Amino acid sequence: MFTGLVREVGEVASFDGSRLIVEAAASADLGDSVSVDGVCLTVVESGAGRLAFDVVPETLSRVKPFAGRVNVEPALRAGDPLGGHQVQGHVDGVGLVTSVEPEGLGRRVKIELPPEFRRCAVEKGSVTVDGVSLTVAALDGAGIEVALIPHTLAATTLNELQPGAPVNIEVDVLAKYAERLVSRSSDALGASAD
Repeated sequence: MFTGLVREVGEVASFDGSRLIVEAAASADLGDSVSVDGVCLTVVESGAGRLAFDVVPETLSRVKPFAGRVNVEPALRAGDPLGGHQVQGHVDGVGLVTSVEPEGLGRRVKIELPPEFRRCAVEKGSVTVDGVSLTVAALDGAGIEVALIPHTLAATTLNELQPGAPVNIEVDVLAKYAERLVSRSSDALGASAD
């Protein structure tokens, strides 16, 4: 489990389609979970400022390509402060940045969500964008808006977002469960009416 509070920005050193190598100062042991741009991965090698992960096709089918600078967060340990929100590192899909506008000292970013996850977005609810815990500032028919504060812009890769950029999205796990329960209830009501 993670909190979406990025600990550092790393750099993808290489990715051959299955083995991902990230340059990062984070200390991690073999078998530890680390979030890389919001994707929970297992450390298979660690040392000399590099972390290695094996990435399977299921993961690749749900996330944006691994390249460039990435947000890195080690897994939450017992006793760690619980900031951000509960993040699983199970990316739901890839969103698309549609606009980035200055807003005070920060920025306002609009993100188009895959249709199947739009119902899980709640105004003032939580969302994870490239591994960063954010609050949904507004909703529209196509997706969400988030407000980025100066600290987030300085401490993560979100300062690099431009229109057209893909982003890894994990909607709030509680919203996913609620959506599933509501859809099951609707299915059951429909079946009983037949």
